[in-house]
Amino acid sequence: MEEPAVSVAEPWAEGLRNSNNNASPRGWLGARGGHPLAPFGSPGAEPSYLGRVVLEIVESERTYARDLRSIVEGYLGKIIDAEEPVLRPEQVSALFGNIEDIYELSSTLLQNLESCASDPVAVAVCFVTRSQDFAIYTQYCNNYPSSVAALAECMRSKAQARFLRECQERLRHALPLGAYLLKPVQRILKYHLLLQEIAKHFEHKSGDDYEVVLEAIDTMTCVAWYINDMKRKHEHAIRQQEIQSLLLGWKGPDLTSYGELVLEGTFRVQRVRHERAVFLFDKTLLITKRRGDHYVYKSHIPCSSLMLIESTRDSLCFSLAHYKHGKQQHNLQAKSAEEKRVWTHHIKRLILENHHAIIPQKAKEAILEMDLFYPPRLPRCSPEHLKKSWSCQPLGDTAAEPRQGRRQSGESPASPAPPPPPSLTWGKAAAGRKKRRRRRTLWARTARRSCRGPGTCQRSPRRSRYPLRP
Repeated sequence: MEEPAVSVAEPWAEGLRNSNNNASPRGWLGARGGHPLAPFGSPGAEPSYLGRVVLEIVESERTYARDLRSIVEGYLGKIIDAEEPVLRPEQVSALFGNIEDIYELSSTLLQNLESCASDPVAVAVCFVTRSQDFAIYTQYCNNYPSSVAALAECMRSKAQARFLRECQERLRHALPLGAYLLKPVQRILKYHLLLQEIAKHFEHKSGDDYEVVLEAIDTMTCVAWYINDMKRKHEHAIRQQEIQSLLLGWKGPDLTSYGELVLEGTFRVQRVRHERAVFLFDKTLLITKRRGDHYVYKSHIPCSSLMLIESTRDSLCFSLAHYKHGKQQHNLQAKSAEEKRVWTHHIKRLILENHHAIIPQKAKEAILEMDLFYPPRLPRCSPEHLKKSWSCQPLGDTAAEPRQGRRQSGESPASPAPPPPPSLTWGKAAAGRKKRRRRRTLWARTARRSCRGPGTCQRSPRRSRYPLRP
């Protein structure tokens, strides 16, 4: 006897290629090559780990939707229905944002998940088909700092604080309103982690069903990344306006015309007593000096004319200059090698993006990837450099290693001499330094003997690298 065809009424389930949405107590024979799945929802069967993961997604979404409903009806609804206005309209807007839209989306998603009959592939399809709807979380996450500030303002008012506590007691909530307003921010960043658990314990990691699960993971990961990126841009825009209001002596256009704020930091500058506050925008580099809570303008260089000079002797220093005024350099010293690496990497990227000539994308990527393959050079005499050189010495057969330097006569290129032990390497380095020190002393003596008076010296064309003052 043929089973009646099951009609899919929900538009979100279109394109679902398995038949696991029925409630057959004997399990499902879907698009997994005839492998039956354990009936997750059967009352007498022990659910598998994958079934428990799917059940956790549905149950956590049900709890989340219930919490959103308590906010909308237990707080927002009571404020709107109050005979006397408790909060001002701007306070209500800042406090709750678009929480009603999020509650509606969560309720619809919960209905879709409950109709999946605990099928992991159908659960994944729910997130893929509704990927565009999750964009409303961006507005809520961007508004969340304003929500925290509005709630703090309400708690400073005795009448408003008493009203919110009464709502909390009426709902029998153990946590205050602030804890519930944080839940949407936490929930949107957790979906891709729950879907990763499905993929991790999926039985057959091949085929169309597994691809649907991976697509759902990619979708929700992109949603989380997009929300974080928009939140970061929103925070940087606020910070950019704050810098504009605190900047003294600036006669240029508004800072928003220079694009997004990429980095900001404080550096020591050579030949300057005080530190400099440096701001890197998409189109310019701004150098200022702190004066109390304000910033005093000192200089700026467009990224299209910016020139970066990395120091090979000092692992923390780098120089910035205008390419038309190369002698007017700003020698900056970072606080750590990681800070220098981040700044130089973003400066290189912005120089390439703002260059007048058209640079191929592959060339840009190759230049930026050099920071990963070629880390900053350490000074030759530093202990870190010596330790690194010793750790790189081969321990076994060195016939396949390339030779360094010129081959001596009589030696075979296939059998290089073994490297000296660290103690000999250190001794040779010390002997070389002692020899150079003796040579500099002889040059200094020669310079003193050739002096005929204060301020007039006849020196040989080969000058000392370390000239002495008279």
